[in-house]
Amino acid sequence: MVSKSSEKSTDCESVRAQVIEHYAQCWASPYIDHRLMRGRGVVDIPCFSVLAFTPRKGRSLWTYATCGMSATESRTRVELHLFSQNDCLAHVETLTVIAHYHATGATIKLGDTVNFGRPWIEGSLCQYGLISRPYLDGPRLEQSPVAQFLWLIPITAEERELNIRCGLESLESKFEAANFNYADPLRKSVV
Repeated sequence: MVSKSSEKSTDCESVRAQVIEHYAQCWASPYIDHRLMRGRGVVDIPCFSVLAFTPRKGRSLWTYATCGMSATESRTRVELHLFSQNDCLAHVETLTVIAHYHATGATIKLGDTVNFGRPWIEGSLCQYGLISRPYLDGPRLEQSPVAQFLWLIPITAEERELNIRCGLESLESKFEAANFNYADPLRKSVV
């Protein structure tokens, strides 16, 4: 007889393997697997980690991506990624805390915002994250049988307020009009 905890662990590891395979098909880049050993996210999603994909041909940015966030029970199956100009372990903590919130609090979905609780990077005005479609990688990344893969874009308080008042399309139109640099932690608000 197989215990329920063994079944959950096997299911979690199966989801994790599918997520890694999906990223590999889309990004074809080496990655570093980061797991926080203490704190939020460790107990709630035992197979969870954050993968840091190195810069590659066609993309000079680091890509930090959740792996196993979609293994939570009775939640929307979603995985998130964000881009960074530099290798920075603070992104591992940020994505782990968001995964913990998704597993234990409100379900995270397209168009939502999350509070980082601190600047994205020291000195940044971006203290929130917007859950958006992965426009840089398109439907090939977003759509998968295992989860919906979405982009976490660091945003300012003013941009968050616009998203709440007027909706995702309005904020994304402002981004497009301003030709904003989503990877610049010191960028000004587009609002």
